[in-house]
Amino acid sequence: HQTYLLLLCYVYSMRPGYSQSHNTFSLSTGNIIGSGIFISPKGVLEHSGSVGLALIVWVLGGCIAALGSLCYAELGVTIPKSGGDYSYVTEIFGGLVGFLLLWSAVLIMYPTTLAVIALTFSNYVLQPVFPDCVPPYMATRLLSTVCLLFLTWVNCSSVRLATRIQDVFTVGKLAALGLIIVVGLVQICKGNYEGLTPHVAFEFSRTPSVGQIALAFLQASFAFSGWNFLNYVTEEVVEPRRNLPRAIYISIPLVTFVYTLTNIAYFSAMSPEELLSSNAVAVTFGEKLLGMFSVIMPISVALSTFGGINGYLFTSSRLCFSGAREGHLPSLLAMIHFKNCTPIPALLCCCTATIVILCIGETHNLINYVSFINYLSYGVTIAGLLYYRWKKPKLYRPIKVNLLVPVTYLMFWAMLLGFSLYSEPVVCGVGLVIMLTGVPVYFLGVHWKSKPKCIYDFIGGCPLQSCKCMFVLIITGSYFSPNVPIEEWPDKSSNILSGKS
Repeated sequence: HQTYLLLLCYVYSMRPGYSQSHNTFSLSTGNIIGSGIFISPKGVLEHSGSVGLALIVWVLGGCIAALGSLCYAELGVTIPKSGGDYSYVTEIFGGLVGFLLLWSAVLIMYPTTLAVIALTFSNYVLQPVFPDCVPPYMATRLLSTVCLLFLTWVNCSSVRLATRIQDVFTVGKLAALGLIIVVGLVQICKGNYEGLTPHVAFEFSRTPSVGQIALAFLQASFAFSGWNFLNYVTEEVVEPRRNLPRAIYISIPLVTFVYTLTNIAYFSAMSPEELLSSNAVAVTFGEKLLGMFSVIMPISVALSTFGGINGYLFTSSRLCFSGAREGHLPSLLAMIHFKNCTPIPALLCCCTATIVILCIGETHNLINYVSFINYLSYGVTIAGLLYYRWKKPKLYRPIKVNLLVPVTYLMFWAMLLGFSLYSEPVVCGVGLVIMLTGVPVYFLGVHWKSKPKCIYDFIGGCPLQSCKCMFVLIITGSYFSPNVPIEEWPDKSSNILSGKS
């Protein structure tokens, strides 16, 4: 019976995944373009103090994301494992550092990002229903939860359906931003660009400190977050050495170009004061320029964020799956459905954590927390690239970026985090504390091997019950390898259904 299940899962696992570059491109672009471009412009302008400096922050933010993505392209083809930052850091620095990255990501980074996108979705959907006030707290949370549950069901049911949704809604996202850009360019052609002229654009409402500029970059970085998410599904990308870099090289410049033009369009229609006072920037933009067709804008934004939720659910669940497969999370999360080959327990874990965050946080506070932890993770990972080159200089690297790329990124990273910590010690300090709470958890849960037998019995019993309830089982990488003869599987899989690795 076990051999049959393994064979069935093997057959299903061999179906085409992200074999076409347009799928990898849509996943990469779809994860970057979410709620950020509709939320972050307000925060970037608030901290930068002027339109001109805000636009510079957006362009430089894209350039920094491009440098980071080049480094991740090298890591992705050198260490071809799903799990992204976590897998690379674990391979390079060992279990403790990898676990701390995983701990902060699972506990706050990805559930918080998902919560922000889901709240943006519900706010824009409900804004036409409550045109003269902020949508009710309970209504936004309820709609966000329904959306999360639906997309979790989709991702549990079929990888192919989830990627098809991603393809469709990526086009929808670009169409929504394209509408904003076209309308903005029409305004500029009509001569409505006074706010964009240099002498007006660089009029500061207040002189920003270096710390405030750093916070502006953190706000912009939230809009660009997701540029590394294709690295989380490397094992599901066919020909990753070709398709992974190609998707990164196309998506980052495209997103930077689109974001910059979108902000120019915003400023062609709204004064800085109007933008800062708006609860939904794109809705205010539509009301000023689209008249009776302004309802198109919240619908377009809702479609954009819907696709963002789908993409983040897909990739964050693969992080949980990778962590469990390495033994850093309960083995339950390393299980996949025997027919659909989808990580159902990991998806349910991500969905549950996000719903909890939805109930306790507000959007702009959540962005500050998640942006700091994001940048901290990026820097540690890219520092690992340099260390890995020193540690294994003769290792074959299909892609090898110029040394100036990671060094430049790390210099900017150190300055940004230093000034951010100085300007917002509480927000950034909480992020560090959350990450460090993983140290005792690691030593008690992972490093301590001589646990009492009752603990092992309990841990082993949970996966067995899950197998029965969700029709899932543990499959390690070796079972998918065509080089492993099928007749060897029963010996290697004798403990699969008991939850032991």
